Amino acid sequence: MTDDDELREDAEAVYQALLARVGEGAPERRLDATRRAVELLGDPQRAYPIIHITGTNGKTSTSRIAESILRAYGLRTGLLTSPHLVRFNERIMIDGEPISDEALVSNWEDVRPYLEIVDAELEEQGKAPLTFFEALTALAFAAFADAPVDVAVIEVGMGGEWDSTNVGDGQVAVFTPISLDHTKQLGGTVREIARTKSGIIKPSADVVTSAQAPEAMAELEEAARLTESTLAAQPRAFDVVSTRVAVGGQLVTVRGRAATYEDVFLPLYGDHQAQNAAVAVAAVETFLGRGTQPLKSDLVEEGFATATSPGRLQLIGVEPTVLVDAAHNPAGAATLADALRRYFDFDELTFVIGSLGDKDARGVLRALTPVATQFFVTEPASERALPAEDLGDIAREEAGDEATIVYTDALDALEAAREWAGEEPRRAVVVTGSIVLVGAAMAHADEQGWKDATA
Repeated sequence: MTDDDELREDAEAVYQALLARVGEGAPERRLDATRRAVELLGDPQRAYPIIHITGTNGKTSTSRIAESILRAYGLRTGLLTSPHLVRFNERIMIDGEPISDEALVSNWEDVRPYLEIVDAELEEQGKAPLTFFEALTALAFAAFADAPVDVAVIEVGMGGEWDSTNVGDGQVAVFTPISLDHTKQLGGTVREIARTKSGIIKPSADVVTSAQAPEAMAELEEAARLTESTLAAQPRAFDVVSTRVAVGGQLVTVRGRAATYEDVFLPLYGDHQAQNAAVAVAAVETFLGRGTQPLKSDLVEEGFATATSPGRLQLIGVEPTVLVDAAHNPAGAATLADALRRYFDFDELTFVIGSLGDKDARGVLRALTPVATQFFVTEPASERALPAEDLGDIAREEAGDEATIVYTDALDALEAAREWAGEEPRRAVVVTGSIVLVGAAMAHADEQGWKDATA
């Protein structure tokens, strides 16, 4: 066994140790436990400024675009996003690359004793030990301090106010579009969810938000007022001026807070990605010059050109075309459907779709049905998965019996969908509905060489 193999095994052991904790689907509504952990670690989250990003859809892409622009400026960056698609290391990015196995293992060995201290203290108090995400947050903050980074872009795990990442104080608080998701944990209305998410706004912070529903915007404005923070909102403070389809993505003109950046190539599909890019530009303008100083156009171009958003309308296979998209709520599915109409020209589309049990699977299917010829219904490899037969029943009600085929095994569904798409030259497969399913499809496509046209 090589040293690299041993490190890979050790890194996997870190992930398994985290998985042994309470999972991300059942977060603790508390900050004190994570705050105690980072306090014992010497408050690593205070070693660098933070751009803190929340929202319902688009927060990962916005985080990645903002980080890419900051890196173009020569800053050493940290990026925390969730969940991962293929490997756990993807969640903790340092200077544009997933954390190395060596750094992951080293930092875990440093933080683990302190996490165990907090676990023991919580147990004495009759409380649950640190969860997966609480421990991950402490690990990521420590890894960024160890790197060290010049700035960290931190994506909220769930909500905002009591999310464990909120032990960090964002110099800039960023909001992508807020809609209904995680309603059991965050509330049943957009207003309630926005109120929870507004908790990332710290005193005298700078706030950047995409266009929001009126009830969401009211909550953000009130939170900004109470914390004496400045608020820059789309479309008044910044906006997308135009976007044109281009080979491999789109040409975007963004009116930022301090300047307009014209016809910048963005290698991502969908009008929603142009919106995410506009929010990212405004966030970076705010971070670097409080929205008063234009960014350098060539660095915006570099930042856009090197931005990636894995699992978001990403091509993972050719002959036939296979795309993946991590849409897992109705708003995300509607955005996906719109992007497929505008950016692609297939005659027929089939969706390989799975869902977790706490998601609005019917809403997702309803949004996709107008662009779908066929659904290959399956289930992701998760204990929270909605059984394939149950999702199949919903699909039959929304799309009809003839358009619904059920496979319990996700890989069988993927291969059957590819076979269907291969029967006609202008058919394509889209894998969606679950981030877990998208990750499995990406790993399988890589293993099987789907992007090799001869495969």
